[in-house]
This record gives sequence, C-alpha cells and structure tokens, in this order.
Amino acid sequence: MNIIAIVGRPNVGKSTLFNRLTESRQAIVDQTSGVTRDRQYGQSDWNGKHFSIIDTGGYVMGGDDAFETEIRQQVALAIDEADVILFLIDAREGITPMDEDVAEMLRKCGKPVVLAANKVDNSQQMDTLHECYSLGLGEPFPIAGITGSGTGDLLDHIVKDFSENDDRPDDNLPRIAVVGRPNVGKSSFINTITGQQRSVVTPIAGTTRDSIYTHYNLFGFDFNFVDTAGLRKKQKVNENIEFYSVMRSVRAIEASDVCILMLDATQGLEQQDINIFSLIQRNHKGVVIVVNKWDLVEKGTNTHRDFENLIKERIAPFNDVPIVFTSVINKQRIFKVLETAKAVYEARTRRVSTADINNLLLPIVKEQNPPPSVKGKWIKIKYITQLPTSYPQFAFFCNLPQYIRDPYKRFVENKIRELWDFHGVPISIFFRQK
Repeated sequence: MNIIAIVGRPNVGKSTLFNRLTESRQAIVDQTSGVTRDRQYGQSDWNGKHFSIIDTGGYVMGGDDAFETEIRQQVALAIDEADVILFLIDAREGITPMDEDVAEMLRKCGKPVVLAANKVDNSQQMDTLHECYSLGLGEPFPIAGITGSGTGDLLDHIVKDFSENDDRPDDNLPRIAVVGRPNVGKSSFINTITGQQRSVVTPIAGTTRDSIYTHYNLFGFDFNFVDTAGLRKKQKVNENIEFYSVMRSVRAIEASDVCILMLDATQGLEQQDINIFSLIQRNHKGVVIVVNKWDLVEKGTNTHRDFENLIKERIAPFNDVPIVFTSVINKQRIFKVLETAKAVYEARTRRVSTADINNLLLPIVKEQNPPPSVKGKWIKIKYITQLPTSYPQFAFFCNLPQYIRDPYKRFVENKIRELWDFHGVPISIFFRQK
C-alpha cells in the first residue's frame, strides 16, 4: 500500500487534515503548538486507490521544546517510509523561516514532495499563494483541512500514479492495548518488541498523547498494538490536551480485546492501577498484568511471590490474572508478555459446546454441589449454555434464579475457570428461569 506522510512546522493543521482524510478523530487537535509527537497512522482511499497516511509532529530546528529532537526523529522515520511527502504550510501566516527549514530538508530527501497551503478559506488568501513558489517545490494546492475544501484536487494529484489495490488492513486481528499510569514503560515496551522507534520515549511523564496503533507480525504473533497515554487520577488532569489523551486511552480499552496493564515495580501497586484494572474488568476485556522495572527492585527470598500475592489480594475477587515480571530496558521476559497476551486472547474467544458444559459442569451443580436451599425451597439447575457473545458469558436455567447468591455464583465461575482455562478473562454468569 502506498504511504503519504504529512510534514510541516508546528500548528499548520497536519492533524486536522489527517483526521479529514482518514474520516476519523484519531489524532488530537488543539490550538496549542506541538500537540502531536509520535507518528500516527491511518487509512484512506480516493477514486478506488487505498493508501496509508502518516501524521507527524511539527518539525522545528533550534526551538525550546523538550521533545524537539525526538519529534524530528519521528518525522525523519515517516519521510523514509513514505512514497509521497505532503508538505503543509499555513496560508494565513505566509512563509516563515521554519517553513524554509522544512523545505530545505525535504528538497534533500529524494522523495516526491507535494506542497499544500492550508487554511485557505477565502479568495483574499488565494492572492498570498505566490509566496509559496519561493520554496522551490512547485505549485501549491490551496486547501482548508477543517472543511475539506480543495482536498479533492490535492488527492487527485497525489494518487494519480498510485496503483489500484484492495490491501486494506485486517480489522479482525487481536487488538492489544498497553495501558497504565504515566511513565511506567508502555512506549518503551512497544519500541522494544517492534525493534523500531515507534513512539517518543523520555523520562517526562505524559510524553505520549495520542493512542498509537502498530501492527505487529513477527515470531508467529499477529497483533494490532495500541500504545496509550498514561491514565492519571481525574483531579490531576487539568488541561484539555491531557483530557483528550485520557479519553482516547479509555476508548482504546473499550475497543481492545486484551489489555496489558503495566505497573512500575519501584512504586508498587497504587490505587490508580486498581482503578485502571477495574475499568478493564467492567469492559469485559482480557488482562495481563506486567510488572515493569523489576531489575530496579531489591530482591529477597520471597520478593516475587509476595509482590504477586499483594496484587491478587488488591484486585480480588477477580484475581485469576496472569502476572509477568519484566525489565523492558534489559529485554527480560518481554516475549513472555506476548505469549501470555495471545493465550488470554484465545481464552477470551474460546467457545465451549453446550454438550461439554452439560456433561462436565451440570453433574457438579446438580448433584455434587447444588445451590443451598433458601426458605426451605430447593433450587434445581436444569440446563447450561454459553451465550453467543464476544466474551465468555454463561446462562444457567433453573427453577428459582432469584434465590441464587453471590458466593454460589463465584463457586460456579471458579469451576468454569478450572475446567476450561479462562485465565485472565472476566466471566459473566446469569441464572434464568427455566
């Protein structure tokens, strides 16, 4: 599939145009300069030609942004990967020295460059486009990313040499979201397993803002990974950009199949970690808990066991969850995380036939351990089936479902986990009138 990289200085409307072309709200858009930091990928099509689009951060030389060097590296990677570079400028502000720096860099890249002047909303701004010829990149295309004006002519020109294809991404791949508090190592984990600088990594908490999607297809694994912004407590979120980042992280959890919840071993299990775990559980997603930075913990005889027991006590009653202790920076057990996430995904999508359920589980709940009587009334379970849903749900048909208590529901759930290995997957149990 052909790839278009949108490049330009900060705040010229690259993310707005990206969202317009991908028909999504995937990239965060704000008037603040420097919002986008990582490469953001999306899919689009025009006149039957499908292609990929990369949104990049604003290219700056000699600025005061702490992420300037990392953003330039992300832009360079996008340019290297792209077939066509879409150079975006702000027609309202005209050509700036930063635009000239970007143009100079693009003239040396050896890739086709298409110049587009954004924010052209009226005929008066059309008169200022003659300045663009000084960049030496050909005729500019006047567009308005926020309304879509002029984007048709722009895309006609860009895709004219693209081949027609149907190479759309496979949306049925497992979607694995990497979530957790800020600065626990989520982006470092994605970069390490993919072997590329997929996300900007710094010691500064809150470096990642957008939810970054990555297709991982190596060593027998085939996933769509989502690197998310760190989730802080609500009262600590005090700016719009961080609010949008948090909302995208929550949406990534809701759209995922399995969540890798990363903890910082040096800080232990905090209340916000439990809040994120509860969010995952409420959305019925598979979960793998990864304790990162384990190399920084001073260890004794039972440190590993005690830490694991503490986690299971704090997340009870749903504590049938795999826990992996890693050091991303030392590449310790990172592929164990992938193996575990794959196993949890398979468990979440497991279907148990009605015959197997009734042959194995019905004798247990009917004869060996039936529900206790209530007010002298005996509860008789007649039939069990798994419901056709995206995660494991089981219906038990009985004569008096209103008398089933929570302890017996937990007993039944534990039996199901024991018999069919639903490790790391929330299960819903329903008792219904026969």
